[in-house]
Amino acid sequence: MNQVGKMSLLVLLSVILISIDHGASGVGSDEVSVMEGDSVTLNTGVNTTRQEDFRWYYNGFRIAQINGDINKTCTDVQCNEGNERFRDRLKLDHQTGSLTIMNITITDAGEYTLNIISNSRDSSRNSGKIFNVTVQGVSAAEIDEVKKNEGESVTLDPAVARKPNDVMTWYFNEILIAEITGDLIDICTDVQCEDDERFRDRLKLDHQTGSLTIRNITNTDSGEYKLQINIFNSSFSVTRVKRFSLSVIDVPGSGVIL
Repeated sequence: MNQVGKMSLLVLLSVILISIDHGASGVGSDEVSVMEGDSVTLNTGVNTTRQEDFRWYYNGFRIAQINGDINKTCTDVQCNEGNERFRDRLKLDHQTGSLTIMNITITDAGEYTLNIISNSRDSSRNSGKIFNVTVQGVSAAEIDEVKKNEGESVTLDPAVARKPNDVMTWYFNEILIAEITGDLIDICTDVQCEDDERFRDRLKLDHQTGSLTIRNITNTDSGEYKLQINIFNSSFSVTRVKRFSLSVIDVPGSGVIL
């Protein structure tokens, strides 16, 4: 082979190697829209046989990898020349290779590329996916302040359109009090949830919006109400949290006169 032929072969091999490391045959693209403060899981859609090499890239930089039995999540110090964008916010699923980005920020928007390299004895193939992630600037972690008079009803409205597959779970001071799963609405009594009767027969859930209504509120109902929304899609899932701080104001003369 002459010198020109050798150079052409080297160029071809270089192109193939770059394609293997960053690109993939059969790559599909998914659009993912989340809010600042959400956690998002980018699904691979496969179960690993421990013969695949899963590599995740953010805008061309490798940020995480599973190779056989090794579960390695790079920090940006290790992967991206000292940039700490994702420090302690990445999680890899060892069974599927799926990547979770926790407490996502606006600066995390961009292209996430998954490259799967199969290293089985019978064949070697390359596949993957591309996720275009956009992040809305309104923080999902903000707390809505709500003030009501004792004896009134209050509705905590998350202002979202609930989809059939969404799971919505309500907590009062981190104690489960109500849940919507699919078409099933489950409101636990306090005897079932926390061994007292704080909300007995006073809770109502709206199946369309997930909003929670508390009737005839009392001082003991003051506190933090947290709604956790799990949004499921075939290629990704999002966990969103909305918080409400309820303050119940005493009304003079509202007490029971003996």
